[in-house]
Amino acid sequence: MKRGLFITVEGTDGCGKSTQIRKISDHLASLGCKVVVTREPGGTRISESIRSIILDPAYTEMHSKTELLLYSAARAQLVEQVIKPAIANCETVICDRYVDSFYAYQGYGRGLDMDMLKRITSIAIDNMMPDITFFFDLDPETGLRRRMDSANGDRIENEQLDFHRRVYYGYKQLAKENPDRIKTIDASRSVEEVWKDVRRQLDSVLGFVREI
Repeated sequence: MKRGLFITVEGTDGCGKSTQIRKISDHLASLGCKVVVTREPGGTRISESIRSIILDPAYTEMHSKTELLLYSAARAQLVEQVIKPAIANCETVICDRYVDSFYAYQGYGRGLDMDMLKRITSIAIDNMMPDITFFFDLDPETGLRRRMDSANGDRIENEQLDFHRRVYYGYKQLAKENPDRIKTIDASRSVEEVWKDVRRQLDSVLGFVREI
């Protein structure tokens, strides 16, 4: 590959992102790609510290504008310290959540102005958009039930179900508006059935990137 590939993975909590990220990473490594797996918020020392504040269930009083600025600060640090250097070094980056999460959770979930979110995002990412985004489509009721069965919820997971429904609707709208980049995967099926669809889409974009 002549340049690094930037992959992001999206979906509501409990949709199976972590399992599929491992499969994507293993598959790419088997093809000889150098793979960097990261997450948002997080991925750097500074961003992980911000993550701990954002997700701490004790901070129930956090204002939505504070939240959006913290997310954006963490994203800016991740882009500059991890994503940009890796892509420039012809490495493949897989990021667990990115700008689509921001729009789904802060825009549709919190009801913040989307134009404002896009302006802030343009500063934070400096044109570093993904080559392909996998949206694991799973209704929030099922996803949260899966998630709560395995761990205590963080501050975002503990939001009311209506909030998670708005987020899910936001993801669906984003996927509809960006069909060339965002690939919707039915995440209600078995791990292997989901992976079969992911691999087909992944191999397609790998072939395209190798040609440019």
